[in-house]
Amino acid sequence: MAKQLENIPAPDFTLVDHEGRTVHLADFRSKHVALVFNRSLQ
Repeated sequence: MAKQLENIPAPDFTLVDHEGRTVHLADFRSKHVALVFNRSLQ
């Protein structure tokens, strides 16, 4: 199982969500965010 990292600031990045909208991590500043990566898509 992967090591869980908590309370470590992530660098800002931009992704496209499932609806095709551009989302910046900075848009969620001061909110709790969980990032989930699906390795099966690689």
